[in-house]
Amino acid sequence: MAAYIFPTLRGLAQTAVGGAGILAVIIGVASQEALANLVGGFFIIIFKPFQVHDVIKISNEMVGEVTDITLRHTVIRNYENKMIVIPNAIINKEKVINYNLGELKCCQWVEIGISYDSDISLAKHIIREECESHPNLIDNRSELDKYNNVKKVIIRVISLGDSAVTIRAWAWAADFPSAFVLKCDVYESIKNRFDKEGIEIPFPHRTLVFKNKNEQEI
Repeated sequence: MAAYIFPTLRGLAQTAVGGAGILAVIIGVASQEALANLVGGFFIIIFKPFQVHDVIKISNEMVGEVTDITLRHTVIRNYENKMIVIPNAIINKEKVINYNLGELKCCQWVEIGISYDSDISLAKHIIREECESHPNLIDNRSELDKYNNVKKVIIRVISLGDSAVTIRAWAWAADFPSAFVLKCDVYESIKNRFDKEGIEIPFPHRTLVFKNKNEQEI
């Protein structure tokens, strides 16, 4: 503005002011994401939706233990022992599942489809036996449930699909890691039992129709 007073320097002053305006816009756009990360960091520190050593899930690809929280980003260690650096602005936009918030016990779904020709009662019996025999299963029933002979593992048919009857079991474990191990082990044992006892797990089939030249002319 001081240079603008002198007629000989007005052109230079106008150029400088114009360049400063463009530079301010560029800096403002570039710093917008950084500011969002800082604000997100303040929110995480103040409201504490999770803390260091909590196991959180942001998406199917971002699940693990929180190892560090800064104003700019949060670091989690996934189960492949890889460190994932997540900007706080992304975390503020996502739904975060905190497995350490509240009760640690976790309800694990064991869901599997069987063919329409298979025995549903036998399949449910096998799934219940395999779940209840796993060491990670805990008894989450209330005293009233036990009095009413409610099973440890609830199993229901949840859908009738195009090629499969879907059965779901609700199995409880002490925490998320134990529930994950339970699910993996039970899927394997159920598959082995199904093979032995004739329960079919359907898979997609494709029917191909070939027409010869004479049929096409007819």
